[in-house]
Amino acid sequence: MPLTSDDLLAKLRERGIVYKHSEHPPVLTVEAMMAVCGDIVGAHTKNLFLRDGKKTFFLVTLHHDARVDLKAFRAVLGARGGLSFASAEALREQLGVESGAVSPLAALNAAPGSVQVFVQDSLLAEERINVHPLVSTRTITLAPDDLVATLAAEGHDVRGFALPAPADA
Repeated sequence: MPLTSDDLLAKLRERGIVYKHSEHPPVLTVEAMMAVCGDIVGAHTKNLFLRDGKKTFFLVTLHHDARVDLKAFRAVLGARGGLSFASAEALREQLGVESGAVSPLAALNAAPGSVQVFVQDSLLAEERINVHPLVSTRTITLAPDDLVATLAAEGHDVRGFALPAPADA
């Protein structure tokens, strides 16, 4: 059974993780999220759930306005074969969330090592970041180090990465 948002928030409190919690209408896109949550202090994020030609899954968290060229991104992730967005079914099976609720915290619903977690290095350098706690109707603001420690405590390595320049740059 995947963690619920309430389970996740309880787990964070048990670990002594300090976070700010905001409730809001559902947001399914970055544009909708910024319209509803843009005034929340902290770096805003977007998340991609990707898979390569060998069915390796990648959970990638970036600044909300980052542009991604999937071809250039393959080398960053170490993807083998083509890189594409994972299906909604894979999202539910691997991360236990629906589209719009993806965040690095969703890795807590995956078996350690089954999904590779990547967070943009500039986000890791921020004081606070905003992510969904497994639902698209809540946002939590927390320190990137606390996010990484929470995932590491459950067996999930987080890899920082620099975003490659788009091919058309």
